[in-house]
This record gives sequence, C-alpha cells and structure tokens, in this order.
Amino acid sequence: MMLMGGRFDVDAVIVDLDGTMVDTLGDFVVALNLMLADLPAPYRNHPVDRANVSRLVGKGSEHLLSSVLSLAGGQAGDAQAVYAQAWPSYQRHYLDINGQHSMVYPGVVAGLQRLRSQGLKLACLTNKPTAFALPLLKAKGLKHFFDQSFGGDAFERKKPDPLPLVKTCQALGTLPQRTLMIGDSSNDAQAARAARCPVLLVTYGYNHGEPIRQVDADAFVDSLEELVAA
Repeated sequence: MMLMGGRFDVDAVIVDLDGTMVDTLGDFVVALNLMLADLPAPYRNHPVDRANVSRLVGKGSEHLLSSVLSLAGGQAGDAQAVYAQAWPSYQRHYLDINGQHSMVYPGVVAGLQRLRSQGLKLACLTNKPTAFALPLLKAKGLKHFFDQSFGGDAFERKKPDPLPLVKTCQALGTLPQRTLMIGDSSNDAQAARAARCPVLLVTYGYNHGEPIRQVDADAFVDSLEELVAA
C-alpha cells in the first residue's frame, strides 16, 4: 500500500502512543505530583509541571521517575531508597487517574480510520508500561484500531533500541522495510533507523523538548489526517 503520494510503500504501520496519539502530559503531571507528595522532604516540596515533564517523557517510566527525583535534589546516596518508595506510589496514582487528564490529538482517529480502511496491519508500540497503555487505549476509544499493542515492558529493551520494533514486525508478520514507524521523538526515529523501518514523525509531540524537525526521519506531518493513500 502506498501512502502519502507514494512516499511509503508499506504493509503495516507501528504507532507510538504518548505524544503521537494522546497528549498524556496532564496524566503524568498529576500522578507525579501525587507521588512526590507521598515522599519526604525535599521531594514533596518540588512539584513538576508540563514543561518539566515534556522534556523527560518517552524513555519509559523508570527513566521518568529517576529524572523527576533528581530534579527534586535529595541527599546524595538516598536515591535507591527513595526510588523504591516512589515507584509503587507512582504506579498506584497513575492507574487511579489514567486517561482522566489526557486527550486524543486532533486528526488521530481520522488517520487511524484511513489506515485501517486501506487494509494495513496496525500495532501500537510504546515505552509506557503495558498496565498503563492498554487501559488508556481502551478509555480513549483507540484500542480496536490495533492488531497488536505492546508496552515498554513487553520486550527486554525499550525504544530507542530497535528490538521492540523488530519484535513487533514479527508479531504482525511483516518485514521491517515494509513497516512504517510513526512517532513523535528521536527515540522512535533512532529505533526505526536501527530496525530498518521507514519513519514518519508528528510535529506536535514532546521529543524531550528538542526541535522535532532536526531529527533524522523520512517525513513529518502536522496531523495524522495527512496519511492519505496514493
């Protein structure tokens, strides 16, 4: 199937979740601040905001928590003990509010409908834990679009490692060269390049606070509605 005026000749599409399909910064901010409030000083005294979180998301929850705790500036040597307390707190709070402070980006549903109407196989691949990702997809009415959905704990390594893309292609029964990766960050692009998948990036996501058009990708779109078959 040819997409975007013949630019991509693919059999399947892998789509990222946070920053690509759903703006989840609100969920992250609320859950992280509830977690910080459960911790001793100085952590409880350093809430995060959307600007903080937008630079930190995308590399998995473990990286996000470690980065947030570092921002709070605790005592040297206590990081491991604090993380052990923070992780279950974060999981509990995130599951409680998952999807309540997030929104599907404009054009996402129309774009997914167009891909499905062309008979393409679709998979959602995210670094978000599976226990967070699947309920979010269901809550936002997106789950039924996908033949496969994988969270960050589904494989031994996360994006930007190519392994999740390679494994997802295997699950879809497609070749990487004929499987388009759609994401919002350098993580997605680096993983796709290493897996030998073509890659398209949306311009409205997070990308760790860096300009998205500086990332090595095959194309950029301002909306998934631009995914028109030739």
